[in-house]
Amino acid sequence: MVDIRGVHKSFGATEVLRGIDLQVRAGEVTVIVGPSGSGKSTLLRAVNHLEKVDRGWIGVDGELIGYRRAGGKLYELKEKEILRQRTRIGFVFQNFNLFPHLTVAENLVEAPVSALRRPRREAVATARELLARVGLAGKADAYPRQLSGGQQQRVAIARALALEPKVLLFDEPTSALDPELVGEVLDVIKDLARGGTTMIVVTHEIGFAREVADTVVFLDGGVVVEQGPPAAVLDTPRHERTRAFLSKVL
Repeated sequence: MVDIRGVHKSFGATEVLRGIDLQVRAGEVTVIVGPSGSGKSTLLRAVNHLEKVDRGWIGVDGELIGYRRAGGKLYELKEKEILRQRTRIGFVFQNFNLFPHLTVAENLVEAPVSALRRPRREAVATARELLARVGLAGKADAYPRQLSGGQQQRVAIARALALEPKVLLFDEPTSALDPELVGEVLDVIKDLARGGTTMIVVTHEIGFAREVADTVVFLDGGVVVEQGPPAAVLDTPRHERTRAFLSKVL
């Protein structure tokens, strides 16, 4: 479902991604862990072309993201085409990014109606189903400021699902939350995992990674140091860098 090949990305003289190769199969959950500055968020943002790669390429469901290939070269797509591709790649950010002037339901309805040209009545019905799915059936008419951080993040997840994406990306979805609210968001993500949603999750919640991931990727210094099943990477890591990182966070 997601195919990342030889991806490099620099910001000025700093090389943040140094040849990333990673494949995520349909219906599987890949959790990316690693220290701050290791390139985790940059890699995630490259998957939906919020960051342009310098070398390499990324495909989602067989489609090259952000570029078209012609004569052995890659040419960046027009913005309209990139926006179309992003509707198939859900993104849940650290800080919710909800529209404060819209109600919860309107936050979910906006993109399906404007980007996918869905009938509003259909989009509203879907929004209410999704809010029920994330445990917020009674909050459709509330505004984001009236919700806790955990509730806002659950709305953000429902909003991403409203576009029926091929893959869901999560960038530290619990890092902005008070500790007592983390569980309610992780429970929603666990439920999505059980339902077969393809996901890439950047997180520091190692217990969650152990429970939910099909594959854990340890990223450090812009390279994939180690990847494999949670039991292998988290319990019996082969690389000293992985062991050193885990000794600090477990």
